[in-house]
Amino acid sequence: MHAVEALHGDLGMIQPDDLVLCLSKSGNTQEIKNLIPLIKTLNVPILAMVSDPGSYLESQSDFTVRLEIGREACPHNLVPTTSTTLQLVFGDALALSLLKITGFSPDDFARLHPGGSLGKQLNLRVSDLYTHNLKPSIKESDSIQKVILEISSKRLGATAVFDAKGALSGVITDGDLRRMMEKYPHTDNLNAAMIMSRQPKIIAPDELAVNALHVMRENSITQLLVVENNHYLGVIHIHDILQEGIV
Repeated sequence: MHAVEALHGDLGMIQPDDLVLCLSKSGNTQEIKNLIPLIKTLNVPILAMVSDPGSYLESQSDFTVRLEIGREACPHNLVPTTSTTLQLVFGDALALSLLKITGFSPDDFARLHPGGSLGKQLNLRVSDLYTHNLKPSIKESDSIQKVILEISSKRLGATAVFDAKGALSGVITDGDLRRMMEKYPHTDNLNAAMIMSRQPKIIAPDELAVNALHVMRENSITQLLVVENNHYLGVIHIHDILQEGIV
């Protein structure tokens, strides 16, 4: 609430349970002297944040935080610079203290801040992204040619591998194919089981997408298999997450 605009209607935003935090360097401006008596008629406490000692605002407030400075950073000691920076710092400290006292949680933040990259970090789930992708899969006994075709056609740079009993047993990525080319001069007699990576990195569909990104970065990979109750659901790719503007 701006001190001048308060006198033209904005004073109505103050509610009975509020505390008014009043910021002023000098605490002696005319708009402050006009406003404070009106606030006091509302019977709400006033917390003053001032730099100059002995001000009108300090004398009329219930609580005072005095942020004294030697001089402003302005070379002429005129423009509020150091004083406003101190107010910002104290305001952040006050907000963080209230956050801790009230038990404000990441879930509360997500509920109140659903938009933007911060909101997506706290709300966007793996299940919101992987369902838009195809679902690559092969058997351990499949040929390398079939592996390459599956990875290429599904455009995710990887495929899940299943054993003869239909259980997820591994993953083959573009990187595995490159390493295969370096290790084996001939690939005609190879199958998926011979080149796959066992114990693939997986993630549950209800995990936050930002957590999936952290796992990818920590393991220097670009995709994760989405698995729930040992059931393979699909693949989430790093591009799926980056396209959402999370980072």
